[in-house]
Amino acid sequence: MEIEFPIEFLVQGTPVSLQRKRRPAVAEWQERVRAASTTAIPAPHRASEGRIAVTLYYLPGEPMEGDIDNIIKPILDALCRYIYIDDKQVERVVVQKFEPGNIFNFTRPTTTFVTALTHAKPVLYVRISNDSFEELA
Repeated sequence: MEIEFPIEFLVQGTPVSLQRKRRPAVAEWQERVRAASTTAIPAPHRASEGRIAVTLYYLPGEPMEGDIDNIIKPILDALCRYIYIDDKQVERVVVQKFEPGNIFNFTRPTTTFVTALTHAKPVLYVRISNDSFEELA
């Protein structure tokens, strides 16, 4: 079955950096990301062969330690061969953290993102689209 894009889902917890010395922690985080994605995609399904755009919004419970760019690769790798065939398909990645007290007023947030905003922290909001130009118009 084909995945109908866009898909959105939430991952509870603190993203793990690729630079983490404890490699099992990276694998555990990747499994958590993949498991969370099952709420948004049909089972069984085929991984997409098309262009992919990924949006990652991290909402920590307190100011984030570490760099935001270090959390991207483990998340993308967790979705590779599951939602898309190869990470070469990813043409666009938007990443932002929203630390406590630094929340933007969104004009049309999706239901899933509203849940992230109002849900227990830390939480990662993930949106995957097959339109690498969405929101650029």
